[in-house]
Amino acid sequence: MSNVKLIIEERAANIGNFLVGRLLPFREKRTVGPFAFIDHMGPAYLKEYQNLDVPPHPHIGLSTLTYLFEGSIMHKDSLGTEVEIKPGAVNWMTAGKGIVHSERTPQYLRTSDKVLHGLQIWVALPKDLEQMEPSFTHVEEADIPNWTDNGLSFKLIAGEAFGRKSPVPVYSPLYFLEIKSTQSQKVSIGKDLFGESALYILEGSITSDETVFEPKQILIAQDSKLCEFEMGENTTVYLFGGEPFPEERIIFWNFVATSKALIEDAKERWEKQIFPKVPGENDFVPLPPPIKF
Repeated sequence: MSNVKLIIEERAANIGNFLVGRLLPFREKRTVGPFAFIDHMGPAYLKEYQNLDVPPHPHIGLSTLTYLFEGSIMHKDSLGTEVEIKPGAVNWMTAGKGIVHSERTPQYLRTSDKVLHGLQIWVALPKDLEQMEPSFTHVEEADIPNWTDNGLSFKLIAGEAFGRKSPVPVYSPLYFLEIKSTQSQKVSIGKDLFGESALYILEGSITSDETVFEPKQILIAQDSKLCEFEMGENTTVYLFGGEPFPEERIIFWNFVATSKALIEDAKERWEKQIFPKVPGENDFVPLPPPIKF
């Protein structure tokens, strides 16, 4: 980007028995548009005795977006959903006033070698919808808008951009785009973006103002309308952003809210185990140690 404001390096974080690269939130940039949290999972090469097992845990005030590059995750939630997430498809779970879900290696893969690689994202809900009824949507890869332009391949994973709209049911103006190049290519797409904008380099490199940026970095733009850069050959980037909310978001553990009271209420409901249950799952994850707001 010709207006890089901030560079965020991927940082290791533990999500139970699995290490991920944490990208957002960051101390100098808590959110980008409505995007409040991004983890890069893998690529993890798991042996036949190693599996992803994220036990049932609660969320409020957000939608989760899971997008895999490789591998498979079995999603189960307190709405009774049970669906396998495969590469290129989108899992969009809206927590609203409260939902519980687990994420595990599917049964048929648990005794074989496997790879897991993808992004897990939290999108904050607007204040007037943060206590909405929970819901779940699964969108197959074939239903995600994709096109080519000037030698670049695009996918609109969520939101609206370039006169197109993803079927993922978002609740505020946003975009989440995949762009792939096979050869070095100049990109100028600022006129099609809005609000705050950031770019994540998955593989390859981009060049902006004669500076080369490598994978595992998020570049935060000062102005989304000036998104211009050069993609190297065989490069994949993800552009995400949208209109920021007027209120700040508080994040505690898996809870996102506009007020401390909503966070405290969710903590109490979880400790008393009155959140809805995931059918067939009995594990309980205790709250992390308290923090001072």
